[in-house]
Amino acid sequence: MTISVRGVSGANATSTVVALHCSLSSGNQWARLSEALASTHRMITPDISGYGNNPGPFDLPTTLSEEVGLLEGRLREAVGSIHLVGHSYGGALAFKIATNSPLAGRVRSLTLIEPVLPTILRENGPDRPLYEHFVRLAHAVYEDLWNGLTSDAIDKFLTFWKGSEAKEEVSAKAKMRLMDHAEKLAFDFMAVLAEQNITAAAATIRVPTLLVSGGLSPYLTQRIVWRLTSAIPEVRTRHVPAAGHMLPILQAESINPDIVRHIVRADELADLSLALGEYPAEADMSLKA
Repeated sequence: MTISVRGVSGANATSTVVALHCSLSSGNQWARLSEALASTHRMITPDISGYGNNPGPFDLPTTLSEEVGLLEGRLREAVGSIHLVGHSYGGALAFKIATNSPLAGRVRSLTLIEPVLPTILRENGPDRPLYEHFVRLAHAVYEDLWNGLTSDAIDKFLTFWKGSEAKEEVSAKAKMRLMDHAEKLAFDFMAVLAEQNITAAAATIRVPTLLVSGGLSPYLTQRIVWRLTSAIPEVRTRHVPAAGHMLPILQAESINPDIVRHIVRADELADLSLALGEYPAEADMSLKA
């Protein structure tokens, strides 16, 4: 099986940016971020299994670990340290790579844009109803797909992720493209709902982390970001009040500069820590003193 990977390399790149897209999307969603970083970093923007030009294996992954495993061949091509950027389902994968994968030790920075990690809400009583609502959505999508009602499944999925944004009709052509990949949604739901102990995993992250959210996004994703903010030691947040869940695409001009600055800052801290003979976290502490 060949995994489609888009991206180009900076001529003298010493580190790599791995950007992972959301469900029903492809690596193309990072085109503008790649333009901003390609001259200085190697860019790897793969199509996750089941999306874009990557059909995936016959047995699609049902856990994040399995999904990450399908990306390992291309991830091994990363040069030097790795900056992870992930949106939605891709954010959950980036979180998994940073906390529990063979590449975790090479991660230099982490950018999570509304990562879909719903089980963190199950860990907190007041947020449990949000988790249960997400489970009901998953079951509704499963049922529609099982019954061959692909269009209905897409409608339910898109309605949820629109949050409080103004509702807009999806063109027939665009909807058909989404329906071509709808089967993978069931597997994505299974993967994120199978994750356990998210808060404990988040507490182990020791690299600069940027959490991004939109004010018009589903409340569930905003609470996930809030919970992660409370758990990750070295974290910054960027909240865009007028943005929805698709902000990496629709508000790229607004958040891409923040992502680039975050990555550049992490590189600078790493260089400083090497000069001082310290770990990055210790170097950051010295800057704050």
